[in-house]
Amino acid sequence: MHEKATDETQRGRSPTPHCQMSVHAIKVLLVEDSSVLAEHLAETISGFPEIDLIKSVDSEASALAEIRKRRIDVLVLDLQLKQGSGFGILRALAGMHQKPCIIVLTNHDSTAYEQQAVSLGARYFLDKARDFQRLPEILREIVASVGSAVADNHR
Repeated sequence: MHEKATDETQRGRSPTPHCQMSVHAIKVLLVEDSSVLAEHLAETISGFPEIDLIKSVDSEASALAEIRKRRIDVLVLDLQLKQGSGFGILRALAGMHQKPCIIVLTNHDSTAYEQQAVSLGARYFLDKARDFQRLPEILREIVASVGSAVADNHR
């Protein structure tokens, strides 16, 4: 069960299994409707040499088109988009066999939104105002988990 963040728990954690990712550079798709924030997030994501930022898009249709074109390992997802919604993307991904690791980063920090996002497959749920600085930490965790999986496969 996903826990709502409190002083005793770490916000953004869920007990979902490890995300399925490729052995090569981690492919990230950024879905954010604010061009200013998207630019800042792109800089943060691009700061990791192990990560390949595939594209930044601002609508549900554009995100789903990118996901259908290529395998995405990590999806950084806003819930409010220029057209469509992050929930529409989550619903579309729910039926996929190999889902990306989903990091929801939103201004809509409500328990109901968090529960719905997690039930649709989000691994992390972050509030832009409070948890924004956690994104690099989460990306480091993902990079480390992929590195461990690669090492395990070579033993």
